[in-house]
Amino acid sequence: MMDSTSTTPAPALGSQTPEVAQPELDALTYWKAGVKEFKTFRGHTQEVWSVAYAPDGLTLASGGNDRYLRMWDIETGRLLRSLRGHTHTIRQVAYSPDGQLLASASEDRTIRLWNPATGETVRLLFTRYDHAVCSISFSPDGLMLARAGQNKDVKIWEVTTGTELMTLLGKDQFDLHWTVCAAFSPDGIHLATGNDIGKIKLYEVLPSGEEILVHNGHWREIDDDEETEARGYFVDDQGTFQRPMEYWIGALTFTPDGRLLISGSRDSTIKFFEMPTLRELRTLKGHSEWVRHLLVSHDGKVLFSASDDGTIKLWDIQTGRHFKTLKGHNGAVRGLALSPDGKYLASASTDRTLKLWEGGG
Repeated sequence: MMDSTSTTPAPALGSQTPEVAQPELDALTYWKAGVKEFKTFRGHTQEVWSVAYAPDGLTLASGGNDRYLRMWDIETGRLLRSLRGHTHTIRQVAYSPDGQLLASASEDRTIRLWNPATGETVRLLFTRYDHAVCSISFSPDGLMLARAGQNKDVKIWEVTTGTELMTLLGKDQFDLHWTVCAAFSPDGIHLATGNDIGKIKLYEVLPSGEEILVHNGHWREIDDDEETEARGYFVDDQGTFQRPMEYWIGALTFTPDGRLLISGSRDSTIKFFEMPTLRELRTLKGHSEWVRHLLVSHDGKVLFSASDDGTIKLWDIQTGRHFKTLKGHNGAVRGLALSPDGKYLASASTDRTLKLWEGGG
């Protein structure tokens, strides 16, 4: 529902005042001190897959099974806009780094770029042979957008013109697995991808677009007498879909310094990899179901993980130790977003709600 009222907003939760330089938050100290559930946003009529914090800290955007991209006023909790355009589930939403664009990726095979100030669609990105889009990532400079989904390739578009810049394909021409997850490195040089059987690939974006490394990631050998496996699904002789592979990559993220790549999987684990060698450093265990989203604090000290087990877990990145579990949702937690000042965490769940969490005691 559109809200045409125009008022000058007061400083919002998680906002930063441009004129005053704020000291960087020590996230580990802040989130260890205590976390409380601060606010619940209700308005989605079905499961919510993703949430994004506007760079100005004033609004949240979210999307899910009800096909609407919804925008929320953080201070009041009011639903500001419900943007209609997608014809299937919205799997991810993301603001451009400058906040001038809002992107939404959908199982309807398209990505929409919206003007968050007006709610209008600016551009529609898709290619003829695309399938469901599961993951999108803006380059750090905001000039490029990458998509991953139920295709074996990764597409990268120029945001300002909508021009398709490149298609990233692995060197193994017989690898037909879906590339379901993608993330730009903080320097924009690399793009990491994860597939439906748990393998991780690293590409150089420009100028070559070439695959640099392939790591088995979460993938493990399975017995040859298992059901036939195709594109991450076990299928029987009649071609009936059974269940996803156990190692499906649910999330990828980098630490802000670009030294670590972190992955989450359907095997319930989280793995740390050294960049750019992809040397595996550590495996974190704590979740009991699929790890769907990963988020690193702005200072690189705290990892937030969301899972189908209904919890959000907080980890000390330096030691790999889990130090807090947040329980508030009545369903799987599918998306996370951190405020620009790092003091508030937003979460999206299949229970149809968004929640805002505050640290600091």
